[in-house]
Amino acid sequence: MQTILEKISLHQDYIYIVILMIFLGIEVIGRVPSVLHTPLMSGANAIHGVVIIGAIIVMGKAEQDNYLALALGFIAVILGTLNVVGGFVVTDRMLEMFRQKKH
Repeated sequence: MQTILEKISLHQDYIYIVILMIFLGIEVIGRVPSVLHTPLMSGANAIHGVVIIGAIIVMGKAEQDNYLALALGFIAVILGTLNVVGGFVVTDRMLEMFRQKKH
């Protein structure tokens, strides 16, 4: 417990920055008109490709017995992949609305 408190106090500035980014993100996304949510979210989901690459690098550099890093990296790869695929599915459905129907 003591080591966790030491790590929190050591990285207190980073924790504040992350909390402020969460509130800023909520404010920015909350002010986007509903018409723009689909293109915004499909583009943001495609950015998760960077998360996938970062998670693969973390897993590759992690030691064999560091199960926490391997598990978190694996979860990040799975969730990032789901988000990228979901972004492409949403984009495809959105573009389907603009295609001319064949008679």
